[in-house]
Amino acid sequence: MTIASLRESEAGGVVGAEKLTDGIHLVVDALKLNEVDAIYGVVGIPITDLARLAQASGIRYVGFRHESAAGHAAAAAGFLTKKPGICLTVSAPGFLNGLVALANATVNCFPMVQISGSSERHLVDLQRGDYEEMDQLAAARQFAKAAYRVHRAEDIGRGVARAIRTAVSGRPGGVYLDIPAAVLGEVIDADLGAASLWQVVDPAPRQVPDSAALDRAIELLASAQRPLVVLGKGAAYAQADEQIRQFIELTGAPYLPMSMAKGLLPDDHPQSVASTRSLALRRADVVMLVGARLNWLLGHGDSPQWNADAKFIQVDIASTELDSNQPIAAPLVGDVGSVMQALIERTKPGQIAVPAQWRDELSARSAENVGKMAKRLKAAESAHPMKFLGALQAIRDVLRDNPGAYVVNEGANALDLARNTIGMQVPRHRLDSGTWGVMGIGMGYAIAAAVETGGPVVAIEGDSAFGFSGMEIETICRYNLPIVTIVLNNSGVYRGDDVSASGDPAPTSLRARHDLMIAAFGGKGYRAETPVEVTAALREALALGKPALIDCVIDPTDGTESGNIAHLNPKGITVQR
Repeated sequence: MTIASLRESEAGGVVGAEKLTDGIHLVVDALKLNEVDAIYGVVGIPITDLARLAQASGIRYVGFRHESAAGHAAAAAGFLTKKPGICLTVSAPGFLNGLVALANATVNCFPMVQISGSSERHLVDLQRGDYEEMDQLAAARQFAKAAYRVHRAEDIGRGVARAIRTAVSGRPGGVYLDIPAAVLGEVIDADLGAASLWQVVDPAPRQVPDSAALDRAIELLASAQRPLVVLGKGAAYAQADEQIRQFIELTGAPYLPMSMAKGLLPDDHPQSVASTRSLALRRADVVMLVGARLNWLLGHGDSPQWNADAKFIQVDIASTELDSNQPIAAPLVGDVGSVMQALIERTKPGQIAVPAQWRDELSARSAENVGKMAKRLKAAESAHPMKFLGALQAIRDVLRDNPGAYVVNEGANALDLARNTIGMQVPRHRLDSGTWGVMGIGMGYAIAAAVETGGPVVAIEGDSAFGFSGMEIETICRYNLPIVTIVLNNSGVYRGDDVSASGDPAPTSLRARHDLMIAAFGGKGYRAETPVEVTAALREALALGKPALIDCVIDPTDGTESGNIAHLNPKGITVQR
């Protein structure tokens, strides 16, 4: 689409028609040329018309209540599609709100591009006090994989192409693209503008590992007495599901799925050691990391959580990640799909065999732990007030009948208990707080899952975590998305029974009727006080396929301070409660 104008002579006569375009049209044209299907954002000066034009041009625009949630949606879209999710924000405060999500996307290795309008450079650089004045490029560079600014309309195509390639190539991440208001409004010749746009070709090419590196890794696995494969969310992002399954089953190796890798193989697969994670980490002598990093989620690979003598094989597309916490005995640098396929082709039949003693040790401990969990779940069935586990096993049973539903999960106790209770059968159907452990991803991730896939979504939220993005239930209702939000409401941050030392509520105290909130926006609200009521409400809500929220009333005394990471709290003098 172009702007048509008539060029007039100085005398006022029409001498010819010249087709013109502007920066706003060029941004939309560049995004469409690169097959962008959806934009997530919040409109305002100077990007409102950009959103309108994108929508009129066939790109789906999803308008949020807060830029952070829009950014989280774009990041989740990147994880689900392997294409950069696009977030559109206004300048300064809106940019900063989106920056939280951009940084989170970078840490989690999700491809995302945040496009923000900005103030005029000649005013910002002299700090003349322009409307929403801020050096956004300098701020973004600290938190994103890369940051670029476009100074001329004729460079918009180049900027969009650069941002897209950077976001998905190598280790994916968040990219910031700054477009000042003057550039969005700049008018140039339409033919010149069209010629300045291009489609990115093969932005994330395959990276095949070296044959000597493959042999080194295979020999190390073949020598192992207690091998273990750890699957991270990078393995899920790779969409190399068949190659991963073939390698796991070819070798017979026990595997541990990290939370967002759950479903790459069904959680009830006989080689899964998710139910005996601690023993597997502590005893394994050769560990193969596939799209997983030895960060805090894996105790940095340190003893005593890990075997002090363990040798590591690491599959990662970024060689700079290797040796970041432990010596990597067999590095395999390349994309997950290419590495796993090469391992399958190069491993001789029977070359890697898992000793029966190791399998039996893991199986025995797994059966023991499953039995302990079954007792906890049984006790929670009839508990009143309802416990977290009572609500979660009701959710689990319904989701077993709906394996195609996407599960979004955040909170402290809500997250820790849900990922240990609710199994996944399908890859990339679980999205949670991830590497940073950030709260507030819930509604953004849920909206992206619904928009990008069209499938049903169940967002399991702690009541504290839900509060970070809870206003987005209005967005869910406005777009009539098939999302059921389940709030595990124990009236507090961690717990709701904290007693205040003053007349004010305790620092951890919360109070809300979330089911009434969604009713205000036209969605269906449920209040559940027993597991039976949770089951009935969730089955009905999924069958309706409409926006719904179930407020699960949880015992205020149920929950652990900081969930499973209470050890990260500083050990000072105990604060009186």
